[in-house]
Amino acid sequence: MKKKSIFLAVFAVVLALSGTAGSAWAYFTTYVEARGMLTLELGDETTIDEPKFESWTKHIVVSSDPGSKPVYVRARAFCGSQYSLVYSGSDKWTPGSDGYYYYSDILNGGEKTEELLVKIENVPEDVADASEFNVAVVYETTPVLYDEDGKPYADWNAKQEVTKAEGGSN
Repeated sequence: MKKKSIFLAVFAVVLALSGTAGSAWAYFTTYVEARGMLTLELGDETTIDEPKFESWTKHIVVSSDPGSKPVYVRARAFCGSQYSLVYSGSDKWTPGSDGYYYYSDILNGGEKTEELLVKIENVPEDVADASEFNVAVVYETTPVLYDEDGKPYADWNAKQEVTKAEGGSN
């Protein structure tokens, strides 16, 4: 009788563990399948250019492709905590309370912003190689919206509406 009880206890443990094996296996896989199609067209194509880096200063320009819809632009740079960044350049770039710099003009298709300069400060004098510094520049655009009076404005919290694409399957 004792052997039968031990066998049943071991069998119950094995059964309980095998019931959770599928979810554990799924946790450790990196393979996923998706089907269907959703085309997302936002109507604007922009790129960021950094045409030169000199005197520990990045020169940043945002360009809009011809045919793109009008947008507003904002940009921000990030670096390590031991260095500080100082922004300068055109008066069309103004600081916001969120750390971004906002371009005041509407960027139409085929146009470029004026330069935004980002200088790295507190650079040790014995550093000669600029590749040792990593300053990441992030920029965002948002479509130009118009109020009831026809005045343009930017809504940086707007979310794009996604509708099901015709011809796609889920």
